[in-house]
Amino acid sequence: MSEKIVVVKDLAKTFRLGFFMKRIEAVRNVAFDVGKSEIFGLLGPNGAGKTTTLKIMMSLIRPTRGSIHMFGLKVPDRSIYHRAGFLPENPYFYEYLDPLEFLSFAGSLFGIERKVRMKRAGELLERVGLADARRHPLRKFSKGMLQRLGIAQALINEPELLVLDEPMSGLDPIGRRDVRNLILELRDAGTTILFSSHILSDVEMICDRVAIINKGKVTTVGLLADLLRPEVRRTVIEAEGIGDEDLGSLERLCQKVLRAGSMVQLEIEGDTQVDEVIGRLRDFGGRVVSVVPHRETLEDIFVRDALQSD
Repeated sequence: MSEKIVVVKDLAKTFRLGFFMKRIEAVRNVAFDVGKSEIFGLLGPNGAGKTTTLKIMMSLIRPTRGSIHMFGLKVPDRSIYHRAGFLPENPYFYEYLDPLEFLSFAGSLFGIERKVRMKRAGELLERVGLADARRHPLRKFSKGMLQRLGIAQALINEPELLVLDEPMSGLDPIGRRDVRNLILELRDAGTTILFSSHILSDVEMICDRVAIINKGKVTTVGLLADLLRPEVRRTVIEAEGIGDEDLGSLERLCQKVLRAGSMVQLEIEGDTQVDEVIGRLRDFGGRVVSVVPHRETLEDIFVRDALQSD
């Protein structure tokens, strides 16, 4: 078993809000661990408790109960944070600075020498795709550009552990791809990554393990390969050259039958009747364009857990 970089045990946080000090349980008995050189996803809908958990981890707020250990040290040991990088959900930027100045400032907080931090800043701006804007004031940056810069500042101290709260927020598809690739490169180089997200497709593409948190409680945790059921849930067949009368005779074998011009789409439960349907299509003189099996996705697990917790 790999070394545990993060260990969260029985974590709880209760806020008291308003005139009557109403109790809000943001986090309830959360527990999970993150291994060395692992990409771990903390998933959940808005308001589930993801950000609260990460803020406790980074000592921005104190827990009501429970503990977090990082690198074997109990939070809030200050020595932890020289080995960690953090991107909050809503980072703040000094808009009158340019990216090089901002990264230099971030590096100075870690006591990094000016020559070293300027060199790292230039390399990081290349890495996140902001090299051409290195001298532009941050007030002219888009949300996506600021998010890229936020990721760069989280890496300025060459952290062993990278904690990212909604790192894909504000990014276009190309930006999301670039960040995914960067996270994978960092993992391959030995960095441990813990990030929260509700963009499930991105999580499914890069995470080794995930924890799903809903209403402050962890409902599911484990390897993606173990959580996702391997069997085919449904199969979608697309074909063309099929008449309406022939199409009608296939309806008893299918859950859904749709036509769009000359193209028809047939949805079958599971995959046991795929060969029979394809055979019928060919008998009718049709041409099969595609056969796509659909297995369980992370979104299916996410929705199922949300419904069970209601």
